[in-house]
Amino acid sequence: MRQSPRNAGNHRHAHRVIASLNREQVDYLDQLGKDAQFSSGLKLSRTQILAAMVNALKRLNLTGEGISTAEQFEQRIVDAMMHKMRGRRA
Repeated sequence: MRQSPRNAGNHRHAHRVIASLNREQVDYLDQLGKDAQFSSGLKLSRTQILAAMVNALKRLNLTGEGISTAEQFEQRIVDAMMHKMRGRRA
């Protein structure tokens, strides 16, 4: 797959991923993109936002070990973010 100039800053090869999100989730991604556009002049695409989320999760060193539901993983993400925030305040 050839990368567009818009995605040229991403890692070596882009892979297409099909994701099923509910309307509220899609609306949230769109709102994030619009917020960026109105504050900086550059709109973030859904793909760019999702890629940033994946990169942020990697930086938290999360694994799927012991996880059996999406809800458990969501809670692990929130716990890791809270732990990281508490560490910065100390």
